[in-house]
Formats: sequence, C-alpha cells, structure tokens
Amino acid sequence: MNPTLRQMRAFVALAKTGNFTLAAQYMHVTQSALSGLIKELEQTLGVRVVDRSTRRIALTETGNELYPLFSQMIDDLDRALANIADQAQLRKGIVRVAVPQLMACTLLPQVIAAWRTHYPDIHISLSDSPVEAVTTRVLSGETDFGIGPERDSAPQLEARELMEMPFKAVVPPDHPLAKRRRLGWGDLAAHPLITLRGQFTERLLADMGSGGDDGKAGKTGRTGKAGSADPLRELTLRPAHEVTYMTTALAMVASGLGVTVCMPYAAPLVRLHGLHMLPLDAPVLTRRFFVYTREQRSLSPAAAAFSAFLFDWVGAADNPAGALRPRA
Repeated sequence: MNPTLRQMRAFVALAKTGNFTLAAQYMHVTQSALSGLIKELEQTLGVRVVDRSTRRIALTETGNELYPLFSQMIDDLDRALANIADQAQLRKGIVRVAVPQLMACTLLPQVIAAWRTHYPDIHISLSDSPVEAVTTRVLSGETDFGIGPERDSAPQLEARELMEMPFKAVVPPDHPLAKRRRLGWGDLAAHPLITLRGQFTERLLADMGSGGDDGKAGKTGRTGKAGSADPLRELTLRPAHEVTYMTTALAMVASGLGVTVCMPYAAPLVRLHGLHMLPLDAPVLTRRFFVYTREQRSLSPAAAAFSAFLFDWVGAADNPAGALRPRA
C-alpha cells in the first residue's frame, strides 16, 4: 500500500477544487489522466476516497481523513525541494569556515566582501581560531572547511594547496633595519625576535638548521642557489618572546619590543600598526597554505562555490592583498 506522489497530488488537487476539470487544469493533465490517477489511488488503498456524481464530487470518510495528511506531506515536500533548489542555484545557504586568527582579520574579510558582490544571500560564517584548532574544527564537522598552513597529515583529512608565500620581516618605522630595502635572516639575529608558540617557531627553527642547497623548494619551504653555502647553517635565531597570536606580536613590535616575521597577507594589519614590512631572503623561506576538508565528504553547493571562489580570488592578477599566488 504505497500511493505514488502523483496520485497524492491528484487527490489533493481534486479535494481543493471539488471538480475534475479544474483539478486537471491545476495538475496540467487531461481530465481522463486525472481520473485515472484517482482510480489508481483507490486501487492501491483498497477503498474509495471520492464519491462521484454527474454534478459534483464529495470526499468519502477515508478521503476526508487523508486530505489534510496528504496536503501537509506535499506542502512539506515542496518547501524542502524549493529550499534545495535555492541552495543548488546559490540563492541561499551558509558556509562555515575556520581560519587562523591573523587570516581572519586580514585576508578573509577581503575575500568575503568580494564574494558578497556576487552572492549576497550566501552567508559566510567565519570562525577565527588558533592555528592548531583549524583542522580540529573541520574534522568535528563544526566547519565545512578550514584554511591553514601545512601540517602533518591526519587521517580523514584532505588538503588542497591554496598558495605558497614567503616570510617577510616586520620592524618599527624608526628601527635601524627599516631603511633597508631587503633583509637577510642574519640581519634579524642581532635584534629581539618575537615569534609564535607551537609549530610556527618549531618549523621555522627546523628550516634554519636543515639542509636544502639543491635549489628547489622542499617540504620545509626553502629556496636557495644550487651549490652555494647555506647561510642558515651557521645561523640560530633565538626568540626573545613567543606569543599565541600574530596580532600580539605586531602590537609588541609597534611598542619597540623587537621585530617579527609573518606572511604577506598580514600587510593590512602591519600598515594599521604603522610598521614596515620588508622582503626576507638569503635564502627565501616560504610556507604553504592549504584548504582542509573532511575526507570523502561532499561540500554543500554554497561551500563548494565559496572554495572555488577563494582559489580564483587568490590567483587573480588584481588581488588587493598582493603577492598571493597558488603554486604552479
């Protein structure tokens, strides 16, 4: 006893209009086709739902019982289908994204503002997080995807590379290094260095002591000249302060407590503090950033569209953040 959706729609149309001709017009079918659907429904149920006469129809007791039930079911289904259609056509939806705190107050607001000019009805819920919490929020299902620096691979997590960026030095405007056009890592050794706790500093110091004179960017994100002496082999940077957030590090630099290193996307905040951002080389050290998603879990249409938009925005030639490029 499984009535079809077309049978139920035909019955509800007939009950609403009280007339086979009007109900057929409402259903966009012939009157004979509508009559056939009602007969099929009655055969499926094993009872009559409509009493017919030459002038009018009347619902049977069973018909009166089924009408509000079928009507509610169809209304709920139509609303659900309309909602799904709106999501598929990007007319509505919500995207939940976890990003490190610094990225949440520099890069992502620019991306979201650009997104809203195209999809004003898709809401982006931004979760500013400690770096190590980004992938945790993705794995728990709290967010659709996360953006963050390279981390050790984790089960049930997929990573797609978004961009690779070089470290840059940040110094106060009246600092002795501020007048230089470019800096080497050795230039920072004589000044108090403010870095982040955890893997940021651990990986940075590991880069300092690792090899990599092959001229290629390796997993550590180093580039150099083939056959040249590695200037970092003899260099050890000892952080004077380790803090949780780069916003704290920049505030400390602005107060004259030292210098720091960060990614180019922090430029808006660096400018807000009145600081100078300078290229760092000898050699260039880079960090790769990834979009993290749960393994074998499809994104919603809105989340998939925002992810694609993010990759396009990062790679755009007129990117307002500057110097953001996906790796070749």
